[in-house]
Amino acid sequence: MKVPLLDLKAQYKTLKNELDEALIRTAESQYFILGPEVEKLEKSMCEYLDCKYAIGVSSGTDALLIALMAIDIKPGDEIIVPTYSFFATAGVVSRMNAIPIFVDSNPVTYNIDVKSIENKITSKTKAIIPVHLYGQSAEMDEITALAKKHNLKVIEDGAQAIGVQYKDGRKVGNHGDIGCFSFFPSKNLGCFGDGGLVITNNDELGAKLRIMRVHGGKPKYYHKIIGGNFRLDAIQAAVLNVKLPHLDSWSEKRRKNAGLYTKLFMESGVAGKEGITEFSSKEKVLLPGAIYKDSGFKNYHIYNQYVIRVQNRDDVRKHLTEKEVSTEIYYPVPFHKQECFASLKSRFENTSFVNSERASNETIALPIYPELRDEQIEFVVETIIQFISFIK
Repeated sequence: MKVPLLDLKAQYKTLKNELDEALIRTAESQYFILGPEVEKLEKSMCEYLDCKYAIGVSSGTDALLIALMAIDIKPGDEIIVPTYSFFATAGVVSRMNAIPIFVDSNPVTYNIDVKSIENKITSKTKAIIPVHLYGQSAEMDEITALAKKHNLKVIEDGAQAIGVQYKDGRKVGNHGDIGCFSFFPSKNLGCFGDGGLVITNNDELGAKLRIMRVHGGKPKYYHKIIGGNFRLDAIQAAVLNVKLPHLDSWSEKRRKNAGLYTKLFMESGVAGKEGITEFSSKEKVLLPGAIYKDSGFKNYHIYNQYVIRVQNRDDVRKHLTEKEVSTEIYYPVPFHKQECFASLKSRFENTSFVNSERASNETIALPIYPELRDEQIEFVVETIIQFISFIK
């Protein structure tokens, strides 16, 4: 049975008429840069995320970049980031000629390990970038408390977590100074190319981000500050305006699919309860943990990815590929092992990144998209169980 990692065509079919009409409407308007569609999206995002300002930008990466620019990061400043994340989290720091300071991950959620942050703070530290990885919030109470204690800014990387509720009921992106999101096609809310969003509840930052999006010009051609070309295309906003009303139902379907995976793995006897972090003679599959599952909010996790841990991960993945099951590894190389950061080695050579290194060697992401059928999930689980039963 063929099981793709993601099937965007299936989603498109359910919204084809609305999406086609939105594309044609945008083409007929010949209004491609910012404009009414972007304004409509920004208003809807303020309502959905319950924030004061939402500014559409060109990508999730540019959302992080403009956020760092807005808080006046300078060359040589230190920014604390998890070592286990998509490259943009650390890459934007280096693009600002600042220094990413790597921290290990939590073994249950794979988010930044809050217990390891404070000893990384120095007089040069200016900000923390927590990542809400795979669709579950980082521990924002502890992170914002540390930031307040040391007078640091917090930039939330919510690229994989739009709509996620923290245990206080607020949606991620609202706890720090600026929240950043991605509309890359594979995200829970994806457009037809690149797109992103920055949100804030700070009046000064809201105004600054909006100006910086258009090269720092206000009015046009008059520049008091330097920004960049971070504008969101109208055609992407039009697509997102069609999709946004469906986001919560899609996230609910992802949770349903995740629940079926977990149920089948546990019933098979190869996995114990969720969130176990060590393999034993019984646990040959370690299931993802959700630390805010009992928060009372259904959006505690949106499962942008459903990630399990297995021994002999690469062999398991090869077997799944042979059975036409597509998977992905998020992420095979933590930042502290990336060649481009080799010059920073002296800064972390005495630091332990055991959780991130285990994750990079043992994790595998299974198909989780909303249109996935139960029989496809059953086939994926059966295929994994049949293979690992031969692993001693």
